[in-house]
Amino acid sequence: MTAIKHALQRDIFTPNDERLLSIVNVCKAGKKKRNCFLCATVTTERPVQVNVVKVKKSDKGDFYKRQTAWGLRDLAVVDAKDAVKENPEFDLHFDKVYKWVASSTVEKNTFISCIWKLNQRYLRKKIDFINVSSQLLEESVPSGENQSVTGGDEESVDEYQELNAREEQDIEIMMEGCEYAISNAEAFAEKLSRELQVLDGANIQSIMASEKQVNILMKLLDEALKEVDQIELKLSSYEEMLQSVKEQMDQISESNHLIHLSNTNNVKLLSEIEFLVNHMDLAKGHIKALQEGDLTSSRGIEACTNAADALLQCMNVALRPGHDMLQAVKQQQQRFSDLREQFARRLASHLNSVFVHQGHDQSSTLAQHSAELTLPNHHPFHRDLLRYAKLMEWLKNTDYGKYEGLTKNYMDYLSRLYEREIKDFFEVAKIKMTGTTREGKKFATLPRKESAVKQETESLHGSSGKLTGSTSSLNKLSVQSSGSRRSQSSSLLDMGNMSASDLDVADRTKFDKIFEQVLSELEPLCLAEQDFISKFFKLQQHQSISGTTTNEAEEMDGGTLSRSYTSGVPQTISSEKDMIRQMMTKIFRCIEPELNNLIALGDKIDSFNSLYMLVKMSHHVWTAQNVDPASFLSTTLGNVLVTVKRNFDKCISNQMKQMDEVKISKKSKVGILPFVAEFEEFAALAESIFKNAERRGDLDKAYTKLIRAVFVSVEKVANESQKTPRDVVMMENFHHIFATLSRLKISCLEAEKKEAKQKYTDHLQSYVIYSLGQPLEKLNHFFEGVEARVAQGIREEEVSYQLAFNKQELRKVIKEYPGKEVKKGLDNLYKKVDKHLCEEENLLQVVWHSMQDEFIRQYKHFEGLIARCYPGSGITMEFTIQDILDYCSSIAQSH
Repeated sequence: MTAIKHALQRDIFTPNDERLLSIVNVCKAGKKKRNCFLCATVTTERPVQVNVVKVKKSDKGDFYKRQTAWGLRDLAVVDAKDAVKENPEFDLHFDKVYKWVASSTVEKNTFISCIWKLNQRYLRKKIDFINVSSQLLEESVPSGENQSVTGGDEESVDEYQELNAREEQDIEIMMEGCEYAISNAEAFAEKLSRELQVLDGANIQSIMASEKQVNILMKLLDEALKEVDQIELKLSSYEEMLQSVKEQMDQISESNHLIHLSNTNNVKLLSEIEFLVNHMDLAKGHIKALQEGDLTSSRGIEACTNAADALLQCMNVALRPGHDMLQAVKQQQQRFSDLREQFARRLASHLNSVFVHQGHDQSSTLAQHSAELTLPNHHPFHRDLLRYAKLMEWLKNTDYGKYEGLTKNYMDYLSRLYEREIKDFFEVAKIKMTGTTREGKKFATLPRKESAVKQETESLHGSSGKLTGSTSSLNKLSVQSSGSRRSQSSSLLDMGNMSASDLDVADRTKFDKIFEQVLSELEPLCLAEQDFISKFFKLQQHQSISGTTTNEAEEMDGGTLSRSYTSGVPQTISSEKDMIRQMMTKIFRCIEPELNNLIALGDKIDSFNSLYMLVKMSHHVWTAQNVDPASFLSTTLGNVLVTVKRNFDKCISNQMKQMDEVKISKKSKVGILPFVAEFEEFAALAESIFKNAERRGDLDKAYTKLIRAVFVSVEKVANESQKTPRDVVMMENFHHIFATLSRLKISCLEAEKKEAKQKYTDHLQSYVIYSLGQPLEKLNHFFEGVEARVAQGIREEEVSYQLAFNKQELRKVIKEYPGKEVKKGLDNLYKKVDKHLCEEENLLQVVWHSMQDEFIRQYKHFEGLIARCYPGSGITMEFTIQDILDYCSSIAQSH
């Protein structure tokens, strides 16, 4: 191995200025054995670079060649596989893992040890050696340029050390003085040894010659030691003095620290005292205002408000830790608590008295509005109470029990006050509504007093807002005279009420104005009260309501406001908006029943009024929902709108039911059916009422239902009619329906308008054909026989040769229909049509003109058959088309 090492050094590494330090014979693990050498080398130039080089023999086997080199700094891990047992395998982790098998374990260990030493000496980055015996790894590598790295063969490799310039110069001078220094190294070495001995002897003599000087030096050293001892004594005394000064300074420092600590404590104590005084001291003026302040004047209310806010700030001050243990703080807090309780009790008592006092003043104004359709204005009452709004907020934040008590008292009182006002207001509205009939039917002319009217209208009131009285009490409010009413069978709208024909346009307009005025008075009243409640009770600033520490539940007519409490902690269950809505429901609990009663009365007076009410109520609901969809007003009007819509639907249903039940007199002609005329009235009125209305869709649905019911009922009556022909009933009524729809231009009924026109046209043609029949009957039978022969295959010009249809027979038949007889027949036909048709629809001339056209058509048909079947015979009718026109015109003018 040594020979190989020298050969590699000479042939491969010396030319590259490298020194070979360790070598190991290896082959790759798991493959066919092809031996190679791993060499650890260092460069001779600085900076030193350490490499691991792979060397292998050439293919011819006569020299070695360098194959691969890795820098030692790229080596990450050396894995010896087993630290205890002998194992020739080992791994080197460069950019990838290289697995090797050494020729012997000794070579492997020697190589790994060399790698470890090189790593310790030259690299900052330490390589991980795993599964390596600790005996192979030295603790450290001695520093110094002259230390050596020992290989496995125990030959030392001196560390290269470069000579400096002076050393090179001395060696050159020495070698120049000895000519054989190069040729005879041993002689040169012996000469150098002799010279070294001479120099050593001279050195000893020099030392011996300097003994006297050494003695002098020793004496000087002794004297120096004595001086040092004296200096140490002085330094010790100085140190004792400095120690005394240090102790004094320590005492002064401790004293200063205590003074500083005392000052700091005093400052903190002063800060705490100032904090408590500034935040927990209530001015005497505020205390006096809370105890004796005038709650009736604006200045007194302002002073009480400021004092209450100051008291709340003092009570809510955030105390620092430990403050609540101070006796003075406890006393001050108790004083504040007593002041709060005293002022809250005084404020609640005063506001309750204000509610009562204001209520009396408000009640005194009711008489002024008793005869007018207006509601009292509560603005002065609200304006006076709003001065206490900030105090109410203070009471809400400090004593919710009294705040809630005031809320309940306000609702209880105001509900009774508003109930009186609203009931009186609706009584006036009902009286005005029932006095809107025609002259001679007004309630003012009836032998009844106003109190009697009130007694009868009270049957419309009830706690649930529904009709509780019998229908007879409502019938008493209707018109007593029934002479102008239609019968039950002939009236579309008469459902025990006044007939629509008994009310003129002015009456209905007046009802509409009354109902609109009722809604217009209620709306600002509710909005003003809701705005006041929100501002006065401060219900718009927070998202939830806190309760008191007692268990309670308040039942309200319009909803339930309940609060549960656990261990004195309020449990929030209702939002501020819910609270406002529930208060409004409690205060105005009579509005919805009164509106329902008023609607029932209006519907009883005239079922057409449901149209007015539906439009007005829909508009007000839409307006209220735009402001606040969840408000009391929006909810209440929405509920009432459901009732109005139900009445409207009921009106339509009853009309359809009456159409189905209509009976026609068997002794008189039918004419325009009552429900057809009344549909025209209904549609005309509805179009004027629902113009630009929000609920147009409801009317369109009603139109569709009604018109289909009208069509069905017209056909039913036409089928049952005995005196008037079916075609006449259908023709006249569908003509009337078509004219109505054409005039009103109802977009949703365009299809029905076309259908009505088609039915009118079809039944007009059918009636004309049926009524006209065959005025020249014998002549018509004659030509029917002619047409039958032609149909059998006889040529038209050969028909005259038939015995029954020859020219003589034709002339005989024609002679039976002279012009005089024809005119007489047409006159009888005109009278017959005149009896069938009604005057109000004025279709006689239309029908007569159609009959004239049909007769002329038959005449032309006969002339055509004569010309084709009897050519050149000269046979003609005894009257001409112009004669027919003259006959018809003269008959029409004579009647």
